[in-house]
Amino acid sequence: MLRTDIDTTPEDRRTAARRAVVVLACVSACTTLVIGFVAAINLAVPLLAAGDLHPTSSELLWIVDGYVVVFACLVIPGGAAGDRFGRKGVLLTGLFTVAAGAALSALAPTVAILLAGRVLTGIGAALVLPNCVGILIHATPAERRGRALAVWAGVSGIGGLVGNVGGGALLTGGSWRTLFLAVVLVALACALWAATAVPRSSRHERGLDPVGTLLFVAAAVALLLGIIEGPELGWTSAFVATAFTLCAALTAVWLAVELRVRHPMLDPRLFRNPLLATASIGMVVAFFANFGLFYVNASLLQYGRGFSVLGAGLGILPMTLPLLLGTRYVRHLVSRAGHAVTLAAAFLATTGGLFGLSTASEQPYAVYACWLVLVGIGITLALPCLTQEIAAGLPPQQAGVAGGLQSATRELGSALGVAVVGTVLTAGFTRNLPAAVTGADSAPRTVAEALAQAPARHTDIVAAYVDGADAALRVAAVSAFCAGVLVVAGATWAARRTRQHTA
Repeated sequence: MLRTDIDTTPEDRRTAARRAVVVLACVSACTTLVIGFVAAINLAVPLLAAGDLHPTSSELLWIVDGYVVVFACLVIPGGAAGDRFGRKGVLLTGLFTVAAGAALSALAPTVAILLAGRVLTGIGAALVLPNCVGILIHATPAERRGRALAVWAGVSGIGGLVGNVGGGALLTGGSWRTLFLAVVLVALACALWAATAVPRSSRHERGLDPVGTLLFVAAAVALLLGIIEGPELGWTSAFVATAFTLCAALTAVWLAVELRVRHPMLDPRLFRNPLLATASIGMVVAFFANFGLFYVNASLLQYGRGFSVLGAGLGILPMTLPLLLGTRYVRHLVSRAGHAVTLAAAFLATTGGLFGLSTASEQPYAVYACWLVLVGIGITLALPCLTQEIAAGLPPQQAGVAGGLQSATRELGSALGVAVVGTVLTAGFTRNLPAAVTGADSAPRTVAEALAQAPARHTDIVAAYVDGADAALRVAAVSAFCAGVLVVAGATWAARRTRQHTA
């Protein structure tokens, strides 16, 4: 274990600092793997739709969201497991589980087995991400901790973009299975690095709350079932209504259980801290917008602009410019302007960028790229600010839970973004298809299905998809704006309350 509390000589401090840098690099690589995989799969959607498994539009959304929803629901228990059993061991277990799940997906002969592999990979990711944060907090000297967390937050934001570029390069060969095989190799390489670079940390006796975890997973799955299946089955259908009702009931039972157990998965009373509650909502909103955009953008560039899969991966790169150039300055901005002002600027930039993208489908790519830069500015401002707020809202001995909460809000936002934006896109696409296509016995719900039924209507089918994508981006923009108003209001109220307590 790295003992920064007894490092007294300059040489000891330099050694501790060097070790902390190595640990930061290692956990950043692990973080990039599990977050990048969320984004990379979006590029494979056209290949999957036209591939040998022939998934439906709902199955495509579940192929993307199966990983994310398990990731989101188990990431807090994953952090608690690290607190109890040791973060290094749980991190390594997670990396090996990611490799096993990706291998199962790569070899899948059916959609069901592919989904099983995605779920297994999500379990592994849930063990990896929160323990990266816990390891980083305990392995970094206190005076460097804030900057290390800011760097890690920036890396986590860039992770999705790395997934787009790397995924695009891997998928250029034309097979989606290549992506999963590459994840196997990267996960094993990260496991080897972590085994040699990451220090062991102390353990804390903390229960894992299996009942609360199962209820949380069931509630989230019920919610996503209702969202994803709504367009196909009808929003007033018995199945969809039952899914939403079940989600509400399970959430109520989960709250009751968490308030009574000794070691809850996530104690609802934590959110009495207004800053923690606001930061958690803000993280959900930021990743809702971010990964909703990734889902739309990957196919929009390929179908709408005729980009290759690699070109679509590279096409998102303008978003990286603010993250690469501006992350280091966000802490200084927050200290001067405050959280509320910083978050207001972040959500205004995100909203403006998403709305601008919805109007740029027919414009030159340079215009499209400028709107991507604006979205990137919003993410750059939001992530370090929100990450620090969540970390500050919990004591150091609950570092794993803090990491789990950050990760859960990120991935829950990602899952909701893919589900909601993907659902709006599909509904808009089917609504705008030409009558000659929708009049078939089985109305197509993907571009691949539509082209197979009416290859001569290629232009009209692509136009329908672009219209659906534009509508989805506008919904994401409005959602980000409305939720951003709530987040900024909460941050303002929290700041006033803090000043009153310290006065």
